[in-house]
Amino acid sequence: MKLALISDLHSNRPALEAVFADIDAQGVTEIACLGDIVGYGPEPEWCIDQVMERCAWSLMGNHDEALFAGAAEFNTYAREALRFTRKRLRPRWYKGSRAKERWEWLRGLPTTWREGRFLFVHGSPRNPVREYVLSTDGILNPTKLRAVFGAFSGVCLAGHTHQGGVFTSDLRFQGLGGADEMTFELPEGEQFFLNVGSVGQPRDRDPRACYAILEEGAITWRRVEYDVRTTQERILQIPELPQVLAQRLSLGR
Repeated sequence: MKLALISDLHSNRPALEAVFADIDAQGVTEIACLGDIVGYGPEPEWCIDQVMERCAWSLMGNHDEALFAGAAEFNTYAREALRFTRKRLRPRWYKGSRAKERWEWLRGLPTTWREGRFLFVHGSPRNPVREYVLSTDGILNPTKLRAVFGAFSGVCLAGHTHQGGVFTSDLRFQGLGGADEMTFELPEGEQFFLNVGSVGQPRDRDPRACYAILEEGAITWRRVEYDVRTTQERILQIPELPQVLAQRLSLGR
């Protein structure tokens, strides 16, 4: 197995372009997406098309799901971005067949995927689309985290929090700490919960795009520089998108 894992693209074309270029440079030919292709960013159509073309499979994220199920639990900024995204993506007779193809593809995304000892979700094994497994849960919410570990065996991989890193079965979290690259061994018979990080909107105070390369015995996270300013300018050109969605990209928050 050598699988590049991307997640939380959030309609950020420059970030996804940079990550795909890095994946190609690493010689990895199989790619999968753990969800949230859309939301927040300015270019949902391009990102959807690229995932449809380049990924072997993709999962449903909470922003993808909210296009169809609503976003009552989202904050104001996320709801405004969702309205913009839904307006852009919803099929209409004058938009042509490609719009309908994207819409139906998003609607049909699975919520889990399994390959051997690896379980893939967007959120958590208990709630594959919506539950957050936060980097602080081992300290602030250990009961919840023990329940999450009780809901799977082997290795579970997710996105959703936009914070790459690994929880070991003793509930300790190891983040990337600003490293350009980090490799973590995954011995057989041990249990891990892994977060692959975010391509389009990292929230670990590192604005660089993040993705991971999974092999049978290890996972490697990679940080990739991209043109943040271009994404910011494209957001600011769209009145429906709140300016804070551009500002936060520089901060990695």
